[in-house]
Amino acid sequence: MSDSLIIPCPNCNGLNRVPAERLGDAPRCGRCQSAVIVDRPFELNEASFAAQAKGDLPLLVDVWAEWCGPCKGFAPVFEQAAARLSGKVRLAKLDSDANPNLSTRLGIRSIPSLILLRNGQEVARQSGAVPLPQLLDWLARNGV
Repeated sequence: MSDSLIIPCPNCNGLNRVPAERLGDAPRCGRCQSAVIVDRPFELNEASFAAQAKGDLPLLVDVWAEWCGPCKGFAPVFEQAAARLSGKVRLAKLDSDANPNLSTRLGIRSIPSLILLRNGQEVARQSGAVPLPQLLDWLARNGV
């Protein structure tokens, strides 16, 4: 019997059990039928954070704000990383201005900030915009 992973749906937050060997088969959510594994960042908010932090695939959160120039400059790098790392890590964006309570709970002091979560626990944090090779290297050093 193969190992299964629990993966939250980026659309409805429903938890899905996906056999590890089927991650590349475009699994669909049992609740809403949306793609469970996406190759682009999805939006995170206070209502979805708890569900999305769970799961067996790590979650990388980009905390940003609309007015932040470095955040806007980093957005294409984050999108490229999502396309490259699909099925290995889930990438989400959290607007700090739209979610001030969650940003405070997460201890955000500067943006952009990256937080890597595994099974609901923070395992690494990086502040500032970085080029794609540096981001991929940081993730690799942190087990992704």
